Amino acid sequence: MHNITLVVGSSEKHFRCGEQEDILRAAMRAGVFDIPIGCCNGGCGMCKVLVVDGDFERGLCSMAVLDDSDREQRYSLACKTYPKTGIRLIAPFRGAGKKI
Repeated sequence: MHNITLVVGSSEKHFRCGEQEDILRAAMRAGVFDIPIGCCNGGCGMCKVLVVDGDFERGLCSMAVLDDSDREQRYSLACKTYPKTGIRLIAPFRGAGKKI
């Protein structure tokens, strides 16, 4: 299990996530519902987050919602992000779409 820090605006939420679990499901399991939720399958991009620190593995998702530039900048989809270490990430305000 890895320590996850989620920043939304000036608020920080902390929860734990295993390497086989994605960030979105771990957040929901921990009662943290600050990440916008869409299809939960890597197709809509609603749960786009910026990983600012830590190592992670990115699962398959649509290139329409996460292009090469996004990947280089360490954007990922919470529903397809699997932590390899503790990570710190930034999510948009719920309902803010893809803006971070």
